[in-house]
Amino acid sequence: MKILLVIDTYDTNNNGTSISAQRFTSVLREHGNEVKILTTGDPAPDKFVLKEFKVPLFNDLIHSHGFQFAQVDLDIIREAVGWADVVHCMMPFALDTAAKYVADQMHKPSTAAFHIQPENMTSSVGLGKVKRVNDSFYRVFDYVLYRRFTHIHTPSQFMADQLIEHGYKAKIHVISNGIDPAFVYTKHPKDPQYEGKILIVMVGRLSEEKRQDVIISAVPFSKYADRIQLVFAGKGPKYDEYVKLGKQLVNAPQFVFLSKEELIHLLSQADLYVHASDMESEAISCIEAFATGLVPIIANSEDSATPQFALDGRSLFAPGRPKDLARAIDWWLDHPDEKARMEVEYADFARKYNIDESVRLCEEMFREAVAENETATNEQSIK
Repeated sequence: MKILLVIDTYDTNNNGTSISAQRFTSVLREHGNEVKILTTGDPAPDKFVLKEFKVPLFNDLIHSHGFQFAQVDLDIIREAVGWADVVHCMMPFALDTAAKYVADQMHKPSTAAFHIQPENMTSSVGLGKVKRVNDSFYRVFDYVLYRRFTHIHTPSQFMADQLIEHGYKAKIHVISNGIDPAFVYTKHPKDPQYEGKILIVMVGRLSEEKRQDVIISAVPFSKYADRIQLVFAGKGPKYDEYVKLGKQLVNAPQFVFLSKEELIHLLSQADLYVHASDMESEAISCIEAFATGLVPIIANSEDSATPQFALDGRSLFAPGRPKDLARAIDWWLDHPDEKARMEVEYADFARKYNIDESVRLCEEMFREAVAENETATNEQSIK
C-alpha cells in the first residue's frame, strides 16, 4: 500500500506520538509498503512539507513540548492525498481535518488515530484535572474530526473506553504503539558515576502531567535517600523548576536527553524505573524500561493507561503521593531477590508489545478501510 501519515510534527525525539510515527514508518516500509508523511519540518523525499502555523503568545510553550502546528495548504494536501492509497490522520488538529476533507473529496480511504489526551493539553494551563474542560475537548475533537471516520486506532483499552464513554461511534482498534526490538533484557555494571548509588530512572517530557516532581519529593522519605540518584531522560518546560526542587536532595537529579543506544545503556544499569505521570494514553517509555529488565513503579492514576502494565500491586503507588512512592521504592530495594525475579517476568511480559505485531494490526485496519471505500465507491457508481 501507499500510506500517507498526517501529523503536524514528525522530526522530533521529544514527543511520544512523533516517535511512534517514526517507528511505524520504518516497520511499515519493512513490510513492503510505501510511506510518506504530510507534516512540517525539513524537506525530504518521503515528505510533503507544510509551513509552521505559529500560535501568538503560546508558541514557545508549544515548542517546549516538542511540537509545532502545521499551516493548512490545500494544494500540498491534495498532492499528498492524491499520491496515497490510504490516509492515516494522527492528530485532532486543523491539518488532519483538512486532510480528511480532501480525502473524502477524492474518494480516498482514511483512518484516524487518537493519541492526544485532552488532559495532555489542558495540564499545560493548569486545567488537567477539570473534567468538564477535558470532556468538552473530547466533544470538540469528535465533532470536527473523529465522527467523520469509521476506523479509529487507540494505543490502549483505556483510551478506547474513554472514546466510547464520550460517544464516539467509529470502530475502535486497540493497538499498542509497540516498542523497538532493541529494548530487551539487558544488564550492565554501573558507570563509575553511579557506583555505590541506587539509580532510579524516569523517561518522559518534563511537563506538568508527567509529575517528575513527585519522584523528587519522594526521595527524602526513603530510607535510602542518601544513596538514591535520580535520572530524568527528557526535556520540557518544567526543567528549571525541577532543578530547583532537586537541590534539596543529597544527590542532585540528573536531566539528560539521550539517543536510543544511550537510553538502553542507562536502563541496563538502573535499579528501578518510576512512571509518575497522572495522564497517559499508553506510555511506551515505561514498556521500554521494563522490557530491558527493570521493575516499574507506576502511579495508579484513573486518568492513565499505564497502570495496566503493573503485574501486581507492588508496582503501583497512589498518584501524587510522594510518601507512598517512597514506600514502594523501599519495598523493592528491601527485597532484592524478589526484584531480580520480577525483572525477568516484566521483560517477558514486554514481548507482547512488539512493534512488528502492532504494525501488522494497523495494516489490517488500513485494508479494512480500503475495502469499505471500494464497496462504497462501487455502490455509488451503480446508483
